[in-house]
Amino acid sequence: MAAKKPNIIFFHIDNLGQGELGCYGGGILRGAETKRIDQFAQQGLKLTHYVVEAQCTPTRSALMTGRYSIRSGNHTVALAGSSGGLVAWERTMADVLTDAGYATSCVGKWHIGAEDGRWPTDHGFDEWYGPAHSYDECLWTEDPFYDPRRDPVSYMFEGTKENGVQELKDQQLTPELRINVDVEYQKRAMDFIKRSVDAEKPFFLYHNHSMMHLPNVPREEFKGKSGNGDWADCLVEMDHDFGQILDLVDEMGIADNTIVVFAGDNGPEEMQLWRGTSGFYEGSYFTSAEGGIRTPCLIRWPGKIPAGQSSNEMVHVTDMFTTLLKMAGSDVPEDRIIDGIDQTEFFLGKQENSSREGCVLFVGDQMHGVKWKDFKLMFKKQKYFFDSVPPLGFVNLINLITDPKEREPINHQHLHTWVMAHAGKILKEFQSSLKQEAPIPAGAPLDFRPDRDKK
Repeated sequence: MAAKKPNIIFFHIDNLGQGELGCYGGGILRGAETKRIDQFAQQGLKLTHYVVEAQCTPTRSALMTGRYSIRSGNHTVALAGSSGGLVAWERTMADVLTDAGYATSCVGKWHIGAEDGRWPTDHGFDEWYGPAHSYDECLWTEDPFYDPRRDPVSYMFEGTKENGVQELKDQQLTPELRINVDVEYQKRAMDFIKRSVDAEKPFFLYHNHSMMHLPNVPREEFKGKSGNGDWADCLVEMDHDFGQILDLVDEMGIADNTIVVFAGDNGPEEMQLWRGTSGFYEGSYFTSAEGGIRTPCLIRWPGKIPAGQSSNEMVHVTDMFTTLLKMAGSDVPEDRIIDGIDQTEFFLGKQENSSREGCVLFVGDQMHGVKWKDFKLMFKKQKYFFDSVPPLGFVNLINLITDPKEREPINHQHLHTWVMAHAGKILKEFQSSLKQEAPIPAGAPLDFRPDRDKK
């Protein structure tokens, strides 16, 4: 009898710094315990070197396609009025899992396409509910210069693969709706899990929680819960919501056959009043600083992934695409460049080291540097969202073990110049891949196909 395919739940957190959760050194130091998440961290593998891209759209694109966002033309955050997103040629994790017989659902922010042909339901998901872009749009109605008779109005959307996506004219994205939006996400996510189990179908739930994206205002039931203000109350709320999903998995009797991933999409929120923290590192989202590209990631698969494990080995967000597909028994697309590396043996505890040594770092369309193990070779330097980004006069080599805050003076770099050989190899392989398959330009039409095997 064939082994039953594992269910997959990817619980994605928006703008989560590595200093927020108790299991990463935050929790009570951030004004609120994260009891359920901390407990979950003991049930599987905790990664402390999970590398994402610098912004929401790039990371979500990389996760869904297994490709650096610069390849798919999704290397910068999508705003209202912008065109683009995933072209039809791209194959997402949901596309591949659908072909393998999975039920698929996306709740919450998609952010890699906001028009027909680019919605989640056009890229493998059976159903979706969420905003077209992101949650800052709820603040439009608070702006004294905003006029809904003249300016765009942001609504929630829902759709299915069969019937397409509709704009919900009775659900304008306002501060009031944003406060309670995760209640609807939870309801739809839990209903999807129940329906899938009843239908005896393996499922993939891509659950995009709205926290900790601005504005961070808690639901009424969590108001004052932490005693440390709205931001800490929202941390309690997010912890509670994740716990609800775990409780349902237990109630349905599917925990042993369900891979659950809890991960952030980029570094912390930088806007006041909702500023987050990257903890041990420095930096915010929209930067190549370690705090901007390193975020929590926890993985549980009872009986398969050893419990109570923690590793500082590097894993890139694209690896999740390849690894989860392999764990599901699916083949990774071979007709395109895939940057994700299969980490199955590492996750299952069959090898001590990650299968990845490094990656390239982009912020928008600018290459900022190359990571190799615990070193960074940087061509540009930026720590926080509003910092200017002048090119460095000479490459800056950073040892993240001895200098986690990335403050090492440039005249110290000669201590590690041998690292340049490793970083140079990664860079050379990446540049060679661009000749094999040209990147899809930002804003490319839906039917665009990349040039391959260019000479």
